[in-house]
Order: sequence, then C-alpha cells, then structure tokens
Amino acid sequence: MRIRTVVALAGALALSLVSGCARDGVAGSSQNTVTYWLWDANQLPAYQACAKDFEKENPGLKVSITQMGWGDYWTKLTASFIAGTQPDVFTDHIQKFGQFADLKVLEPLDDLGINPSDYQKGLADNWIAQDGHRYGAPKDWDTVALFYNQKMATAAGLTPEQINNLNWNPKDGGTFEKTVAHLTIDRNGKRGDEPGFDKHHVKVYGLASGGAGDGDGQTTWSPFTGSAGWHYTDKARWSTKYQYDSKTFQSVVKWYFGLAKKGYLAPQTDYSEGANPANAQLASGKAAMAFDGAWMISTYYGYKNLKIGTAFTPVGPTGKRATMMNGLADSVTKNAHNKQGALKWVKYLSSDACQKTVGSYGIVFPATPDGTRAAVAAYKKKGIDVTAFTEPVADKRDFTTFTYPITNYAADVYALMHPAMQDIYNGAAVSGLDRTNSQINLILSQ
Repeated sequence: MRIRTVVALAGALALSLVSGCARDGVAGSSQNTVTYWLWDANQLPAYQACAKDFEKENPGLKVSITQMGWGDYWTKLTASFIAGTQPDVFTDHIQKFGQFADLKVLEPLDDLGINPSDYQKGLADNWIAQDGHRYGAPKDWDTVALFYNQKMATAAGLTPEQINNLNWNPKDGGTFEKTVAHLTIDRNGKRGDEPGFDKHHVKVYGLASGGAGDGDGQTTWSPFTGSAGWHYTDKARWSTKYQYDSKTFQSVVKWYFGLAKKGYLAPQTDYSEGANPANAQLASGKAAMAFDGAWMISTYYGYKNLKIGTAFTPVGPTGKRATMMNGLADSVTKNAHNKQGALKWVKYLSSDACQKTVGSYGIVFPATPDGTRAAVAAYKKKGIDVTAFTEPVADKRDFTTFTYPITNYAADVYALMHPAMQDIYNGAAVSGLDRTNSQINLILSQ
C-alpha cells in the first residue's frame, strides 16, 4: 500500500506540473529579480554577501533570498512546482534531484561550462542525470566525524590520541565499543564496562542517538558499513539494485543497534530532529560522543559551557576509516520566471569568487579547493581544528569516502527503509531487511 501511495503521489505531481507550469506570480519575481531558496540559516549571511557582489557585477539584477527550515523547504518547494510559484534557483540535494529531473522541473545546465576539475573530486559528476544532462552546479561538500565532550573524556581517562585512533568490528566492537561503554554512566555512577552497571537507568550514554538512519545512515551507521566494505547499490550511480540484504550490512547494523540494547547508545526515543538531535544530547550532558556532519561544526563549538573535540571515524574491518562525502548543488527551475538571470546567478554561485566568500564565513566547505582553503582558515581563526573532516578527502590511502545512493525513486526507498530501520533500532531481526530490499529493487526495476 505504501509503495502504491508514493508512486501515485509522484504521478499526481507530474500531472499537476503540466497544468501548473503556465502559472506565475511567485513573490518577489520580476524581470530584474532572481529568486533563490536555501534551507540553512547559518549560511544565509554568506550568500547575502555573494548576492551583493553579484549585483555589483550585474547592474540591474537583484537577488531575493528566502531561507526556511529543512522540513518546510521540501514541502513548499514541491508545492511551488505544482502552483507555478517555484523559485528561479534553489539549493538542491543529491537524493532529490533525480526525481526532479525525471519530472522535468529542472533546467539543464550543460551550457554553463562547469568543469569537474575545478571542484573537489566527484562533486560535479554526481549531478549528471540519467538523460546525460547536468542539473546542478557544485556548491559545497561535507564529511562525517566524531564529536566528543572533552571534559567527559578526560574524566574517563581517555586522551584525544586514543579517541582519534579507535577501531571496530561487528563481533566485539573493538576499541570503539570499549570506549563507548567506558563513557557510559548509570544513575549510580557505574560505567558501562564496570560490574553492576544498570543499563536500564543510564545517566550519560557513551554515544548519542542520531535516529535510525533511514536508508543512508549518514550520521549513524554509515561510517561502519562503509569501513566494512559495503556499498548501498551494485554500481555508483543509477543502479536498480540495492544491497540491504547483504550479510555484511546486516551484521553491521545488528551490532550498531545492539549498542542500544547494552545501554551504551541512547535509545531511539531520545532522538528528535527538531527538539533533541545528537548535538543537543551532548550539550545537555546526556551523551558523551556523537557522529555528525561538517555542517554542524559551528553548532557544536558554539555551546559556551561545552568543550568539544573531534576525531576521525574508527578504522573498520577493511583497514580503513570511512565517511560519507555529500555535496550540495544549486539548480535552476525549468519554468524560472527569470531564467537568464537565474543562469547567471548559478554560474556565479559556482565560481571561485563566491565560494571563497562563503568559505571566509567558516560555516561550510565550499566545492572549489580555494573555497575550502578559505573555510579551513576561517575555522582556524575561530580556534577550531577541522582536520577530522578535511583529511578523509585528502588521504585516500587510509580513508574511504562514498556518496549518498544515487538512484531513482528515492522517496520510495525512504518510505520503505524509514520504518524498517526504526524497527531494527527497537529490536526487530535484521533479516527483515531481505523483504524490504526485494520491495525496493522491484520498484527500481520497473
């Protein structure tokens, strides 16, 4: 029923776009204005600065920027395509653009002259759709690392060097599990590795909950599945075969969520993306460590009463560390009200000039190398060492980086994997993923 519902909704959107594409009237639109949507409030000042520079170089053109939260962003964007009130340009996500391209609501960017070698390796290539056209201009990139409470680590007798050199395996968890256990403290002051530890009454969890991870596990289980040698699909892009039925994958997630059964990983009920995400669990003293993305660096280091450290992801059975490397892009809508202005704006957004400006704010890592260097320097001025995030991109000998699974029907994959992974977090058998995987692959094969 869920599969049919999602597919039906996609079909309804496609039909609505036919009738909606002729409408106009988006707020702030005019022949002289380019409307631009993004979701990250922290990045808004940087892009406002880029807009001012762009307007100086393009007299007569104005950029109107709208920022909204992640959840509202995608709902309103989809509705805008139907109503004909879509922005000229918007920040796009790798998991979304495939469906948007398939629905033909994006403008090809082949003529912008995007050169993949101008950006961090792999970023530009990810935005080529199955039809061979480019639909995104590289914007920024991020990786995942381990944030930890330095005060708690010191009290546990752990040094930064120890935390930065952890290893793991799905049998006994290696030094990573030992560390998580040692950082866990029950209400009586017993640590997770001490006799008498009460897993039912935990005061501080060794590892914060980032949720069940849905189908990508970006900031939860993906550093472990990646360092175990597992891949989401059987080929890098546009595969029709997911591999959630893999014994490797299932053994890893069984071990990972088993940490919750032992009382070391915060329970799923502790997690709320809006009210109690992983960073809030660290800030409140509820957890000692958390896996999170580079886009959260300023948030973690912004807590006045929390001294934060960062470390690499643990070394896995492959002998390497692993992290997802995601990259956002800017896309132009097919029925942009100011298409020529929109194309100029996206070209500027992807330029070294704008990306160095964005980097200077020390909020994200821009897609160009110079933009990245500007960001590293800006973080350094703030007293923040970002090596745990940048080194995986520079050192391919000891690190494995991978991208989100890029396939069609991402919404359907989410609809199936979201409840499946929540069930596993709550104790369901991982073998149930065999059936879920079959359902996903059936959809992709159509």
